[in-house]
Amino acid sequence: MAIEELKENLSEADKNLRSYVDNTAEYYKLKSFKLFMRGVVTMAKVLLVGGVALLALFIVSLAGAFGIGQALENTFLGFLFVGLFYMLIGMMCYWFRHKLDKPILKKFSKYYFEE
Repeated sequence: MAIEELKENLSEADKNLRSYVDNTAEYYKLKSFKLFMRGVVTMAKVLLVGGVALLALFIVSLAGAFGIGQALENTFLGFLFVGLFYMLIGMMCYWFRHKLDKPILKKFSKYYFEE
């Protein structure tokens, strides 16, 4: 009788363990899907907003270059100054690129480690 009870308890423990493993695997599948989709949605937003902002920046740059060119009575110099301005911005971004690591890691670790 004790052996039958032990068998029954072991069978129940086995069922519970299998259920736990299945539920845990399902949980991690859902969690990874959530993180993946959050990344995809964020990337889509960045691409959409970035594309529109880049187009607007291009148009404003053209207007600025023509405006500076008219003020200096030389269109070439207007475009040269705008190009030099963007080169300066690019060099500054390159010099300070390591300062961006910490804020980016903080932001994305918040999404990854949230429960």
